[in-house]
Amino acid sequence: MAKDERYDFVIVGGGPNGVTLAAYLGKCGASVCVLEERPEAGGACENTEPMAGVHINPHAMFLYGGAAPGFDQLELWKYGFRAMDENQMGDIMADVDRGVPTTQGMSKLTEKDQMGYAKLSGLLAQPPFTRELLRATFWCPPHPPEVEVTIDNIPYMQVYKQYQPDVWTEELLDMDLFDLMDEHLESEPWKVQQAIIAWYSGAAGHWRGVAIPAWCCNIALVIYTRMHVPRGGMHDYFHAVMRCAIAHGAVIRTCCPVDEIIINDGTAVGVRLRDTATCAGKKIWATKAVISGVDVRQTFNKLVGPQHVDRGLLQKVNDISLKGGSIYVSHLLTREPLRPKAKFPKFIGGAYPMDSREMYYDHVADVDGKRGNPTVPAERAMWLSTPSERFAITDPQVTRGEGHLMSPVYHLVPPPEYHVDGPDAINRWKDGMNQYVVDSMSEVYENLNSDNIIARWANSPYDSEFRNTGMIGGTWCGTRHCNDQWAENRPIPELARYRTPIDGLYLCNQTACHPGGLFLMAIPYNLMHIMIEDGLVEPGDWWYASPWYIPQQGKKSARRP
Repeated sequence: MAKDERYDFVIVGGGPNGVTLAAYLGKCGASVCVLEERPEAGGACENTEPMAGVHINPHAMFLYGGAAPGFDQLELWKYGFRAMDENQMGDIMADVDRGVPTTQGMSKLTEKDQMGYAKLSGLLAQPPFTRELLRATFWCPPHPPEVEVTIDNIPYMQVYKQYQPDVWTEELLDMDLFDLMDEHLESEPWKVQQAIIAWYSGAAGHWRGVAIPAWCCNIALVIYTRMHVPRGGMHDYFHAVMRCAIAHGAVIRTCCPVDEIIINDGTAVGVRLRDTATCAGKKIWATKAVISGVDVRQTFNKLVGPQHVDRGLLQKVNDISLKGGSIYVSHLLTREPLRPKAKFPKFIGGAYPMDSREMYYDHVADVDGKRGNPTVPAERAMWLSTPSERFAITDPQVTRGEGHLMSPVYHLVPPPEYHVDGPDAINRWKDGMNQYVVDSMSEVYENLNSDNIIARWANSPYDSEFRNTGMIGGTWCGTRHCNDQWAENRPIPELARYRTPIDGLYLCNQTACHPGGLFLMAIPYNLMHIMIEDGLVEPGDWWYASPWYIPQQGKKSARRP
């Protein structure tokens, strides 16, 4: 009979958060086992070939995490990470004459648009502080429960006060993104573009109290990484992290679904694998901690079980809002490159149409209010797209004899859990939704028709949830990034610092942990502060804590001596 295994740490879930944490813990000298249900680790950072010679990214696409401390702390360049240093479009942010697409054509940016955007993004100060702003927003653990959160200790407010004091005002904490932009930008289409990018990326433009997190969701992509795609896509980025974890001794087991987190006298001591797991031993023990890298609801309802959880806490977990919008993802392979109509010169994908916030709020009403199939007419439907020219010639997405790829194309729809006609409603209307996608894009592209389309693929939010068990709510964001589920409130105050009421059980998933979705390497970095506080690991000189981190009273500080 196979022997049970024992490690310092057992991590349930081999997505980006779980494997990045394994790399951190392994570099500290700990023994780590990561257990992944699917045949391959990586979560939403995956690539696939739906047909020979066509390479698509079904979920994660762009690099938002360029400011992450993990790049230098984990030395990812040693393990194969390569940034995309060129593409066929050039630097789209340098071309300020391109404008913003509306139904009437391209809307030009004013000087106030450009200078206001630069100021809010930290580009006008000497020295620029974009990295500090992003790290303060995403790469800092929530403050301890005994610390009263005030305007003076919120990390991103400290950054503005230090570097750009004329932006700093107490009113920032009550604003939504439109309020912020109304003060610093001028043209309506430019404002709407920032809001829709933020909505797709995390904290939405219309959520009050998270104006700066919403802004930072935008500039993490557009300013800091210049909308670059890692070489080999997000999957190769993930593989660099996984190679780092393995190089530091982590064991990553795939096809190993976990049935139960074993609780002994109120302490998490290991896991029990499902009978179908490929691992010989069916129990794996943790001498220091079990870390759940899966959905917070599944963690407490299924893996831990209601018998080990206070009923009040369990109800709060089940009440966590997923109302953040889900993404219907389309991929189009065409014979000829898609040609923008004459009124859209220099259109290279991105967001359309950006006419007004009224149009934006029509989509909010569809997704969060009516919660059904789209009712906004296709000619007014908002979408985001990424043409194959976004990639370098040396990293092509199409290698077959013919074809040009427009992938991915995003449309916001309600989360499956909230759709008025049931979670599979969009799937039952998939042909109609696919036509809606083509009709909406045909407002911009003159040759998007059946004669030009070779093949098309789509994954609905429901498809995404089945493909990736961590994609709760049909998107990478998982739980809503609104003010009452952000930072010290994420996902609820009792769980905000990644600890749980069960000793030895920690959380490391976008649905449960600040700052939420996207492959930022932020959740594992933030969690490391807590594990150091609890005396579970002692990193070497390579480690540095967030400058805005506040240690918990009675705990060891995560700052180096």
